[in-house]
Amino acid sequence: MGDIKARTYWLMGGRIAVVTLLLGLSITFHVPKGEHVQTFLALIVITYVITVPYVALLRILTDPEALVRFVWVQIAVDFVLETVLIARTGGIESPFAVLYVVSVTVASLVPRRRVGLLTASFCIILFGILTNVQLYGLAEAWGWVWQTRLSAAESLQAFGVYGLAFLVVGFLSGELADQLQRADQSLREKDQGLNRLRVFHENIVRSISSGVFTTDERGGITSFNPAAQEATGYGFEQVRGRPWREVFNCYPASEKGEEKNATPADGRFEVECKRADGNRLILGMTLAPLHEQGEETGLVGLFKDLTQVRDLEEEMRRKEWMASLGEMSAGMAHEIRNPLGALAGAMQMLRKDLQADETSQRLMDIAIREAKRLDTIITEFLQYARPPALNLGECDLNKVLAETLDLVEHEARTRTNVAIETSLFDGVLSGQVDQDQVKQVFWNLATNAFDAMPRGGRLTIGTGYRKVDVAGGKADVVEISFQDTGEGISKKNLDKIFLPFFTTKSYGSGLGLAAVYRIVDLHGGWIKVESQEGKGARFVVCLPCSAGAGVRLWHEGREPWKRF
Repeated sequence: MGDIKARTYWLMGGRIAVVTLLLGLSITFHVPKGEHVQTFLALIVITYVITVPYVALLRILTDPEALVRFVWVQIAVDFVLETVLIARTGGIESPFAVLYVVSVTVASLVPRRRVGLLTASFCIILFGILTNVQLYGLAEAWGWVWQTRLSAAESLQAFGVYGLAFLVVGFLSGELADQLQRADQSLREKDQGLNRLRVFHENIVRSISSGVFTTDERGGITSFNPAAQEATGYGFEQVRGRPWREVFNCYPASEKGEEKNATPADGRFEVECKRADGNRLILGMTLAPLHEQGEETGLVGLFKDLTQVRDLEEEMRRKEWMASLGEMSAGMAHEIRNPLGALAGAMQMLRKDLQADETSQRLMDIAIREAKRLDTIITEFLQYARPPALNLGECDLNKVLAETLDLVEHEARTRTNVAIETSLFDGVLSGQVDQDQVKQVFWNLATNAFDAMPRGGRLTIGTGYRKVDVAGGKADVVEISFQDTGEGISKKNLDKIFLPFFTTKSYGSGLGLAAVYRIVDLHGGWIKVESQEGKGARFVVCLPCSAGAGVRLWHEGREPWKRF
């Protein structure tokens, strides 16, 4: 319908242009002679006047069949006006007889039907009637149709030439209209097919669970599917035109003089980069050349987020290793603790009974003190290796933290230039936890932060909620963060800080962070660490809001322990 309306507007506009130009020029050339000026002016005025209702009707017509009939009405009116013009300007001798050819052509093209011969026949009938009236002087008495100066033979010859021209034009224009209609229909079908194919391909790329991107020949990203946006956290507008190496932080172009679009030999590799929010991202990536018309025009990349898989593998290895170490160490600790207790008791008895000199007494005191310290370390380790069962209960973690902060602030006053700031969740921070063990977590993280700031600094403690993915849905977890401005953790030690007995300090047992990790793990939560050497560290404890959520989170592998 929109195509018919557009063609109808073109018909009306073309009619005004032809009448204005053709009759206007005729008026200009006939003014000195005073011939037919009134006829020309009348036809121009009539054309402009009838165009107004034409436009009004065209705006309100919506039915395609009604539009076609409306076009036929216009063409019929055109035939009548052309007949009047031809009659007033000489009939068979009129130079305007060629206007019939224009109307026949328009009639064939606008309605898009095989009507060329029909309109040509209609023109021949009109022109034949006019020729006969003019030839025999049937209307000469009316004063506006004069008898022709041509003989009957000449009139018939002219009529035959015009009639043949009308028929040829009608036939050819009809055939042309049919061919154009078939070509237009074919193009529409092909265009629809291409659109469906394009939409189908776009739906495939959008629906695929792997990230897909393409680049131009210079390595700039030209497409980024939704899975790629979800995995990296970048929207398409953020990466459009950026080098793919920059986005994925792999194989810098300046390294070893590589070309900007060079790819690994096998096209497959793993890369570690960062999400838009700064979190670590491990991708398994496959690259291949992108060809267009036989020429390489860029790259197409397919990648999968392996972060959770690699973190889970790392965590399982850590758990297996720590389980084996715990079993072995617990047995050894028991074996050591018994003789150690007997040894400490024997030394205390000897200290009372023997009258030794001052040096011997001092050495005996050192031996007893160190034996007690060793017993304390073994006790702590046994608590770590075989922790008591959780006594879970619903509580406000803000209140649990506040009770621990009293001790933490007292400890901070014994340190040098240490300040504590808090940014707590405004409201009840509900969670299912063992209060005593969670207090131990808070205490250990706070004192660890103090130890990392020997020359003073600031410890910022914050709490809040965060949503995580759980089995295709969303669940809330509680976050408690401890951020210090201390010395930070070196990259080589980041993967070791939760191991038992690992410490970079000259004192302590190295069980503080190991106990934190074990308690958080027993609650079904996880702990994240981010640090830059010399700029401090940030520990974030994530605990499930309900007792069962943590187990589901862990089995889904959604958020294992990882560093940012």
